Amino acid sequence: MISIIIPTLNEEGVISRTIRKLKEGLGAVPHEIIVSDGGSKDKTARIAEGLGVKVFVDPKPGTIAKGRNEGAKRAAGAYLVFLDADVFIPDPEGFFKRLIGVFESKSEVVAATVGIRVLRELETRMDRLVFSSLNLFHLISNNIFNFGRAAGEFQMIRSRVFKELGGYREDLAASEDYDLFSRLSKVGRVLFVRGLTVYHTGRRAHKIGWPRLLLEWSRNAFMVTFFKRSHSKKWEVVR
Repeated sequence: MISIIIPTLNEEGVISRTIRKLKEGLGAVPHEIIVSDGGSKDKTARIAEGLGVKVFVDPKPGTIAKGRNEGAKRAAGAYLVFLDADVFIPDPEGFFKRLIGVFESKSEVVAATVGIRVLRELETRMDRLVFSSLNLFHLISNNIFNFGRAAGEFQMIRSRVFKELGGYREDLAASEDYDLFSRLSKVGRVLFVRGLTVYHTGRRAHKIGWPRLLLEWSRNAFMVTFFKRSHSKKWEVVR
C-alpha cells in the first residue's frame, strides 16, 4: 500500500481538486490519503474530511518538515508519498503502478522522484526553462552520481528507511527535501524515474518572481549542503 501524505496550510483553494484527482484515478492501487494540516484558518481540514481522507490537525504546528513527519507517523503503507497540496498527477493509477514496479524490481532503491512542471494552462516560458533545467539536474544527480536531490513537490520513499533515518529535519525551514534525499542516497539508491511528471500551480514563482525564488533556493541548498542549516529562518507562505 502507498500512503500519500499532503501537508497543508490554508489550502482550501486547491485541496479538493488534488484529493479528488487522486481518489478518482488511483483505481486498484491500494492506498490511503493523509492530510497533515498545520493549523489552517480556512476550510482546508473540513474539505479534506468531507472527501473521506485521514486528517490530522497539528495543535503545535511548525515547519513543513514537521507536517510531513506527522503525516508519516499516521501512515500504514510500505511506501510514503509526499505531495504538495497544489500538485496534480494526470493518471494516478498508471503513475503509481510504474513506480511501485521500480521499487519491487530493484530492492536497492530506497526513494524515487519524477519530473516537475507547472500546469500547462498556467505555464510560462520561464517556468519551462527552470523546471526543464531542474529536472535534468535531478536526473544527473540521482541516476548518475547517486547524490540525492529531489524537490518536495514529489518524493516517494520506503517507509522502513524513512523511519530509520528519522524523517525530515524539522529544524530546517527550507531545503528539508534536499537534505532528506541526500541522507537517503547514503543508505541506498535514489532514482529520478524518466517519463513520469507531476504538475503544480507554480504559484510561488508567479507571485514573488523567478529571480528572487532562484536566489532563495540557491542560498538554502548551499547552506544545508555545507553547513547543515537553512538560510531562511521562515519559509514565506504563498497562497
